[in-house]
Amino acid sequence: MFKTRKSRPAISPDTEVYTSSEVSRLAGVSLRQLQWWDERNVVSPRHDGHRRVYLAEEAIEVTVIAELRRKGFSLQKIRRVLRFLQKEMGKRLAEAISGDSEIHLITDGKSIYLEDSHQRIIDILKNARQPMFLVCVSDQVRRIAAGARRKPAGSETVQPGRKARAV
Repeated sequence: MFKTRKSRPAISPDTEVYTSSEVSRLAGVSLRQLQWWDERNVVSPRHDGHRRVYLAEEAIEVTVIAELRRKGFSLQKIRRVLRFLQKEMGKRLAEAISGDSEIHLITDGKSIYLEDSHQRIIDILKNARQPMFLVCVSDQVRRIAAGARRKPAGSETVQPGRKARAV
């Protein structure tokens, strides 16, 4: 039997979306890794035919997950962080960012903090009983925004004077 995906609201034409290759490049993970995370419902993008299409919020989550994985976090602990943000705070990671403040995610896998005050971050790190990991969520948002402003790769654009090939 085939699994059916839950239906999601349609994406409006003016919504910024990212392809798997763009998210892969921005997060520094392989396309296979993105596919694996989708199959395990860690971050589930929308599907446009056979292509995965990520909204900005999902792309930010992927970059934060990739950063936590590079720091040695298990997928189970990462799921706990994402669940906390979605259930306890009632918002996704990207929605927790407001204004120009620097937002940092601090966690040991059990305790999870989302802080914007440098003094509170230092206090949390000083009082920690085990190693804490820090990810600047604002940096991830800037990375995604900078990637969106870059021109697509040469294979994605039509060179002047050349005709586009029909597939």
